[in-house]
Amino acid sequence: MFIAHLPAGYLLCRPFARRSPSQARAIFGVGLVCSVLPDFDLAYFYLIDQRRTPHHDYWVHTPIFWLVLAATVALVLIATGRRKQLVLVGVGLSSVLLHLVMDSVAADIRWFFPFVDLRVNLVHVQAVYKPWYLNFLLHWTFALEVLIWLLAGHFALHDLRARRTIGTEAA
Repeated sequence: MFIAHLPAGYLLCRPFARRSPSQARAIFGVGLVCSVLPDFDLAYFYLIDQRRTPHHDYWVHTPIFWLVLAATVALVLIATGRRKQLVLVGVGLSSVLLHLVMDSVAADIRWFFPFVDLRVNLVHVQAVYKPWYLNFLLHWTFALEVLIWLLAGHFALHDLRARRTIGTEAA
């Protein structure tokens, strides 16, 4: 996926926030950051690696890295008696894994690395157009991304109206 990680992260966070209203702000903060976190490797890709290695081959695009990191953070939270914050670990891990699932639609993700170097994707986007991004914008999968944006926009407006209604009733 190309542009839908953030709105998909928003959609993922909504049910978690509804179950834990006291942590809603933190849930959305962690979830939205984590929904785009694997792509922070693009800075390394462009500035240091000079685009030699496909950025989906970096360790931040492998599930095992995120599973180990989430387990470590969860153990630290449990050991320090901060179990209430475990929901944030779950939201963060879910958001990152959603990112990887979405990338698997039209990009190679190594789901079983380092155990197996199998690259998994749903469809291959042919390099037909220049500049390179037109290949993604003109591919049918981009319609899915637009749909995710529209869905997230719909629910964001719904949530905003609900908050305004609650705010006017309280006044």
